[in-house]
Amino acid sequence: MRFGCTVWCPTKAIEHHSGVAMKKSDFLVIFTLDDQRYALPLHAAERVVRIVAITPLPNAPAIILGVVNFQGRVIPVINVRRRFRLPEREIALTDKLVVAHTARRAVALMADAVLDVIAGSEQNLVTTANILPKLEYVEGVVKLTDGLIFIHDLESFLSLEEESSLDRALEAP
Repeated sequence: MRFGCTVWCPTKAIEHHSGVAMKKSDFLVIFTLDDQRYALPLHAAERVVRIVAITPLPNAPAIILGVVNFQGRVIPVINVRRRFRLPEREIALTDKLVVAHTARRAVALMADAVLDVIAGSEQNLVTTANILPKLEYVEGVVKLTDGLIFIHDLESFLSLEEESSLDRALEAP
């Protein structure tokens, strides 16, 4: 399934994906940075939207590109490239924002493209504890015939220090 529309909603993706009733927790949203595929659990994803103007946020952690206004909410945009130490690049008009939520806040993740929603399968999933127990920001890996997909651990994506710094930046006048 390819998402060429301006806004994508996970509920529609589930309905379109299969005639079988499955839970949101059974699915992963697949996106790319360069040639590497990454995933978020579908239950954490709210929407995928085309890139919009990002307003810089003074005193925010380096991992934060700025903020966007999404349906009246001010949402911080996370630079996933920086988090995974990938080469920086200019923002392109084809880039996407994956609007997602953690237990603490809504966030937007910058992605080169959003490719698909796939049904998660326990036999294809390897937890980080079985690979590298101290691997940061990744909760697991999905093994597919055409490669590996890293599953983000969105809850640990910002350190406590980054969370506090972001809170202060967002509250500043």
